[in-house]
Amino acid sequence: MTSARIRLVVLAMAGAGATSSAAAEIRHRLAGVGLDAPVVFESDLLATYFSGTFRPDGYAVIAGTGAGAIRVQDGRQAGVADALGWLLGDEGSGFWIGHRVVRSALADLDGRGPSTALTPLLLARLGVPAPADDGDREPIMAAVRALYGGPPVRLADFARLVFEVDGDATADGILDDAAAGLARTLAAVRCPSVSGPVVLGGGILGRASGLADRLAAASGAKEVHVVADGALGVCVLALRHAGVTVDAAVFERVATSLAAVH
Repeated sequence: MTSARIRLVVLAMAGAGATSSAAAEIRHRLAGVGLDAPVVFESDLLATYFSGTFRPDGYAVIAGTGAGAIRVQDGRQAGVADALGWLLGDEGSGFWIGHRVVRSALADLDGRGPSTALTPLLLARLGVPAPADDGDREPIMAAVRALYGGPPVRLADFARLVFEVDGDATADGILDDAAAGLARTLAAVRCPSVSGPVVLGGGILGRASGLADRLAAASGAKEVHVVADGALGVCVLALRHAGVTVDAAVFERVATSLAAVH
C-alpha cells in the first residue's frame, strides 16, 4: 500500500486530537511510514454513533473507562455532556463502577456495608486471602495497600466484577445507579427537535452486560443500537469526509466488508 492510494486518513480518538502538538506528532509519524494524505481528527463519540447508524441525527452514549454522551445533528457533534474524566465526572463509566465495587467490598469487610459476592472476587483479583475471622483486619489493609499502590484509574479494571455475579443486591444496585447516571447524561444532550436513534458503545456498554438494557429502560429511548466498537463509524466518517453519501445500502455494505476482516 502506498500513499498514492490513500486520499484521506481519519482518526477517531478521545479529545479529537487533544492538542496541536499531539496532532502534529501523529501526522509526522504517519508521514514517516509513507502516509502523507490529509489527516482528519474526529471524536471517538462520533465514531461510536456512526458505528450504529448512518442517519445524520441522533444520540450516542459511550461508557468505557470514561463516559459521556453526544447529540448528533447533520452528521456533526452538536452537543456533549460529561466526558470530563474520572476525577470530575464520567458518571456510570468503568472507573465509576469499579470505584463503587471496591468501596462496597471494603465496606463489607469492615462491617460498614452489607455482605456482597463482590468481596471474594475483589480479594482474589488482588491476590489477598479472605479474613480468617471477624477480627482479622490484615486482608483489608493488604487490599488497601494494593489499591493505593497503583494509579487511581486502575479502579476501572474492577468494573467487570459486577458482571460476574448474579442476584447480588449490591452489584445490581451499582448497575442500576450507573444506568441512571448515564440516562441523566443522555438527557442533558437531548432536545425536542432531534428524535433519531440512540447508539450505545464503549467497553462497558458495548458488552453483553445488561447495562445497556438498564440504560435503555431508564432513558426511555425507543430506538437503541448497541455497538462493540467505533471501527465502522470511522469508516463512515472517512467516506463522508471524502464526499460519499452514506445511505442504508452503503452503510450495510461497509459493515459487511468490515465484519469479514475485523
